[in-house]
Amino acid sequence: MKVLFVSLGCDKNLVDSEEMLGLLAAGGHEIVDDENEAEAIVINTCCFIHDARQESIETILEMAEYRKNGPCRSLVVTGCLAQRYQKEILQEIPEVDAVLGTSSYTDIVEAIEASSQHRTYQSYRSIDAPVPELQSRRLLTTGGHFGYLKIAEGCDKHCTYCIIPRLRGNYRSVPMERLTEQARQMAEQGVKELVLVAQETTVYGRDLYGQKSLHILLRKLSEIPGIRWIRVLYCYPEEIYDDLIRVMKDEPKICHYLDLPIQHASDRILKRMGRRTSRQDIVDIVTKLRQEIPDIVLRTSLITGFPGETQEDHEELMSFVDEIEFDRLGVFTYSPEDDTPAAAMPDQIPEEIKEARRDDLMALQQEISAEKGEQQIGRELMVLIEGQISGESAYIGRTYADAPKVDGYIFVQSGELLVTGDFVRVRVTGAMEYDLIGELSDEFTE
Repeated sequence: MKVLFVSLGCDKNLVDSEEMLGLLAAGGHEIVDDENEAEAIVINTCCFIHDARQESIETILEMAEYRKNGPCRSLVVTGCLAQRYQKEILQEIPEVDAVLGTSSYTDIVEAIEASSQHRTYQSYRSIDAPVPELQSRRLLTTGGHFGYLKIAEGCDKHCTYCIIPRLRGNYRSVPMERLTEQARQMAEQGVKELVLVAQETTVYGRDLYGQKSLHILLRKLSEIPGIRWIRVLYCYPEEIYDDLIRVMKDEPKICHYLDLPIQHASDRILKRMGRRTSRQDIVDIVTKLRQEIPDIVLRTSLITGFPGETQEDHEELMSFVDEIEFDRLGVFTYSPEDDTPAAAMPDQIPEEIKEARRDDLMALQQEISAEKGEQQIGRELMVLIEGQISGESAYIGRTYADAPKVDGYIFVQSGELLVTGDFVRVRVTGAMEYDLIGELSDEFTE
């Protein structure tokens, strides 16, 4: 069958989508990008926050029209929304033929084939089931030069605002040998940058090997030919440990970049969030990282407008951001999720106050980012080329300081023909709030 695939949500969800695409291709199905010719449509959904849930619902309804009026005879919904609202989806959207839970995405081929024969199909394995081992290669959708490696599934933290443990189960690491084999396959397909993701990467291996083993995995991944950069995302600050810092210093392929989702800096709000850290703990780990790895780039994410957050809490967070000067920072307004403790808390914050506080934080970060950009002028940096600007002798690239899809870019003037996936040395000549401008250095290739 001709299959259209729509992947929504985070990069971890994208890995599931790529694995399903690989299974479909191995099963003889053709992947298409035109709704009008698709005989089957798969939507891998997200419902982490309200906006993501709304996007998923709207996409399902949009694709349902092709199920009613086009060649499509199989509409399949997978992912977090399917896990959370399995009965409601089938009852309220009759065009949906099959629903797969978060641990059942490997049943995608069977789901399409059964539903195309007018049989409703549902599959829901335990959300704590071991991460399945695939018998086919992922079909990468990131352009080929970088790819995500999901090293674990689920989460044990149970923060009061988060629904993920109810949708994805407890933390389960993927065995190291499977990850290194998958990374080798990705390298063979042209991937030069591996981006390690999970709900939390820092506790990788503790469930399988009895201790945190991310540093061991990183050393093994560093041995794979063809991989130039290895980037680690979603590191809870309280779980960062000395062996991890040491391997980042020792292994040249590992980007001096960490994503630390701290969420807040008020001890009172951190406690209400169910976080296992404090403001001082965060200051201590940031200080240690910058002492040990002076050129490290730190990204974080914050939640503003959490229930009970006072103006004093907000001002404390503003002061903390001003003090720490994160290199990269994103802010989300708090989104109450059903069946989470935070949704039932008193003192919910009005939307307009949440948004105003978010805007305060982002305005402050914009100043910090602009200042940090100015400090880069004159430096020479290795840049991974992402593409060419249409009609111009200029290219878009990323430095080690920029994770794909979430951070900024460097715009490179070049009289040389460059190709996506090239690594070139660039001299920084200018800076904007979040992006840099540069030109090829005299010796731009290694």
